[in-house]
Amino acid sequence: MASTLISSKSNSKKSSTNNTATSGNSNETPITEEELKKKETPITINDVLRLRKATNGYLTETDDNVYKIDFVHFRIRDMKTNKILFEVERGSDDNELNEEVDPSAGRFVQYHFPSSFFKLKQIGALVDFTVGDREVKSFRMIERHYFRDQLIKSFDFDFGFCPPNTRNSIEHIYDMPEFDSKQTKEMIEFPNETKSDSFYFVDNQLIMHKKATYAFDLDRSH
Repeated sequence: MASTLISSKSNSKKSSTNNTATSGNSNETPITEEELKKKETPITINDVLRLRKATNGYLTETDDNVYKIDFVHFRIRDMKTNKILFEVERGSDDNELNEEVDPSAGRFVQYHFPSSFFKLKQIGALVDFTVGDREVKSFRMIERHYFRDQLIKSFDFDFGFCPPNTRNSIEHIYDMPEFDSKQTKEMIEFPNETKSDSFYFVDNQLIMHKKATYAFDLDRSH
């Protein structure tokens, strides 16, 4: 997987750097969501890699985001055809946004894709985000995908350094996992049992946690 980060200020390009992202897991002792919530020290990357199933709640509070990082645009596309599969942008009329994006917290998304999604080889996830008055060093995301509490894949994306008071754009390229026909059938037949946790870290300290569920039912009648 690869990603490119572009930082801008006053709508002008500031810098462009290439970053790499790899999937990974931890062989250390498993940890539970409840144990992490009781942890007295900051939650680290290694901590979330020890989780063995999707979380039920959130591991951060809104005020943990002291860097005022705000996600303002998100788009998913098929890398082969460039077809847009999902897009949402802050600033539009709320009625025009995907109605299943949580408007109060912005921390949960319920995705709906066609069953043909499983035939895709690569998807690109573009995100635009703004940074507050503090520079952001070593911004990193760990994203873990599960089906029925079984880990499908864990992704590790490094955003790198983000200057203060900038709007940044980065596209993560996901190599799609291969599923056998039985698992594909189950993931289609049981919507929203495919889940993901996205954990965002600055200097190896968890500052944001976002969640999503997935249903592959756009080509089925409701």
